[in-house]
Amino acid sequence: MNLKKEKKMFKKILLIFIIILLFSQISQAKNLGNDINTDEYPQDSKVLPEVTVNPDYVISGSVEKNVDMTLDNCIKLALGNNPQISAAFQDILAADARIKQVWSNFFPTISWQTSYTRLRQLQLSDALGQSLEFNYYLLGQVSLQQMLYDFGVTQNQATIRKLDYEGYKKTFEAIVNDVIYQTKDAYYNVLYAYENKRVALDTVEKYQLFYNQAKAFYETGENPKVDVTIAETNLSNAKLKLIQADNAVNLAIAKLNNIMGVPFIEKYDITDRLQYKPVNLTFEQAIDTARESRPELKLAEIKVEGSHQTVNLTKKSFLPSLTFEGQYQRGGKSWNSNYGFNIGGYLTFPAINAMLIRNEIKEAKYLYDKELANAKNTQNAIYLEIQNAYLKLEEKRNQLPVAILNVKQSKENYELSYGRYRVGEASPTELKDAENTYEQAQLTYYTALYEYNSARAQLEKAIGKNITDDEVIEIEK
Repeated sequence: MNLKKEKKMFKKILLIFIIILLFSQISQAKNLGNDINTDEYPQDSKVLPEVTVNPDYVISGSVEKNVDMTLDNCIKLALGNNPQISAAFQDILAADARIKQVWSNFFPTISWQTSYTRLRQLQLSDALGQSLEFNYYLLGQVSLQQMLYDFGVTQNQATIRKLDYEGYKKTFEAIVNDVIYQTKDAYYNVLYAYENKRVALDTVEKYQLFYNQAKAFYETGENPKVDVTIAETNLSNAKLKLIQADNAVNLAIAKLNNIMGVPFIEKYDITDRLQYKPVNLTFEQAIDTARESRPELKLAEIKVEGSHQTVNLTKKSFLPSLTFEGQYQRGGKSWNSNYGFNIGGYLTFPAINAMLIRNEIKEAKYLYDKELANAKNTQNAIYLEIQNAYLKLEEKRNQLPVAILNVKQSKENYELSYGRYRVGEASPTELKDAENTYEQAQLTYYTALYEYNSARAQLEKAIGKNITDDEVIEIEK
């Protein structure tokens, strides 16, 4: 009897053990797909580099010295250090020296000569039947020449050199204008890189919230592990974009420093932000301003006048020059036995080759016509440049309100999606799409804002003058 009871008890214990084992298997089956092999798929914090970001977007300099850098400071540095400007300035100095070289034709020339000569008169020696040899000493011969008049040749040459000098000055102005534009564009590109970095940081923070929420849902058993994995992947991608955005900032700063001519400058702080500055300038006003201020237009006019002066100079190739010359000599049979002097005026005619002069005049006239055509081409190119910059400015100005509206709408959509996800009504895919849309909307807005400022700088370069307008409009986000 006891044996039967023991068998029944054993069967009950075995049955309970089997039931517990079955429940255990069922519980494991429910977690199928939720367990992650951490060796194969490690946490992103263990495999990605740590990202440290300054939330104020300030380039940290040394403790001893840290300068706030503005656009005006960047332009001043560029004007003082850019090697293109320095080279153009040296061209101006060289052109000024060439003007003085031409005027030197009206300055006297002085020469000194000392010599010893042994002479044997061949014809007289044969006639007289004896050798006639003697020494001739020249202690010193001083000669002075002074050009009195060359019928306008020197005057014409000086005029051409003066026009070259004015041309180099306009070239210098054009280079300064171009360097200022490059500095502005590079500076706006740095601000744009900072804004992209700000967006990347904001995206990381949002995906961090997404990850924290997904992890909390998983730990409470409300959502599967796959939601956490999706959130981790999104966070890792966002951190990767942040690293790329941070590197883009460094590259933009390096480009700005190179344009300023100070590639090894100490680190500095940039506190500006991309802003919308309205341009109250009509297209006709831009054209009129360019006619007065654009250096290339003035340079084209100078080249035309220079080629015209070259035609006039070529026509004077056959004209003589009037020269005064004085000479004093001391020497003779001994170093100091005698002296003499010569004084005279000369009207010197050049060797004339009528065919050569005729074709030189033709060449000068053809080059003059070429400069007229080049001046017209320069005018057309500048007109097109102004037109392109102005139309691009208008396009970006019209894009900004639409872009900022898109930012507001996508931000609202993200906040609604995140709120729905927090209460378990939205899927991870929906939240990710909303975040991507919001991120892209911000990047689109900052791209349009950068391109607007760049187009403004390009328009200022095209007209050769800064657009002065102190009013700054901040578009609300």
